[in-house]
Amino acid sequence: MSAHSFLPPFEMPPEEPDDDSAFDDFDATELYCPRCKQAVPVRKRLLLVLPEGDKYEYRCGFCSASVGTKIDHTRKPVSGIY
Repeated sequence: MSAHSFLPPFEMPPEEPDDDSAFDDFDATELYCPRCKQAVPVRKRLLLVLPEGDKYEYRCGFCSASVGTKIDHTRKPVSGIY
């Protein structure tokens, strides 16, 4: 008998859904600060609440300089109160 007869049959792993939902939302932990001249930890702060989503500002964890912004589109639309 050959050694190949004892090996289990090869099975393809199940295919995962081809959606990019795992990559929809990222939060930065470090960004480049032009004042500190290096990548630094950042703090995320709500800046504005807009109809298209919440706008956040990233600030340097050391000098508090603004290092970037992000609009979070995942918020549910707000209906008016009548």
